[in-house]
Amino acid sequence: MDLSNYFKIKNEIPSNVNILAVSKGFKSQEIKTIQNMGQNDFGESKFQEAFEKQLILKDFKQIKWHFIGRIQSNKIRKIVQNFKYIHSVDSFEKLQKISMISFEEKKNPSIMLQVKLSDDPTKGGFNPELLVTQWREIKQLKNITLKGLMTINPKELSSKENLNLFKKCRALSDSLQLPDCSMGMSGDWEEAIEAGSTWLRLGSIIFGDRG
Repeated sequence: MDLSNYFKIKNEIPSNVNILAVSKGFKSQEIKTIQNMGQNDFGESKFQEAFEKQLILKDFKQIKWHFIGRIQSNKIRKIVQNFKYIHSVDSFEKLQKISMISFEEKKNPSIMLQVKLSDDPTKGGFNPELLVTQWREIKQLKNITLKGLMTINPKELSSKENLNLFKKCRALSDSLQLPDCSMGMSGDWEEAIEAGSTWLRLGSIIFGDRG
């Protein structure tokens, strides 16, 4: 693992931007290495893989675990129990269920709502217009803290296309008075910064290629 990219990006980004190290597919030892460098936020997308790492790293109290994968309804309770941040809530129904289970579990997760800003069949998310329509209802849900929006751009976009989609996400987030945007990955983080991202989800650029 070559951490030179990590320090380069960390030195370049504005102070209000956080790096979320996407550790899915990487071992707990690699998480330890980068955590020793002061990186405390780690993103996982498969519950079982994440849970095994959480058990191994349970003594590393500074680590904050973020769930960034597609949420299966039958895994919501486990996600609420084990993750402080959930970046990938892609429907009102799942948000309602998270709210209800958070009440039962006496939790209050920080939530990013995933929005779908392009016609990409491989990605889920709230339709932006529907999100605005449902916003009053969404804000009334208890035991969750709405932090911002999350989006994943389709692959193979130009730099300008990436920037334009990220700007849409930032504008929507601002209109809903949400502070955060979880957007930008290893291939498009610079455009995400320019558009106003506050969370970069970086995996391979930090850890190297997955085995």
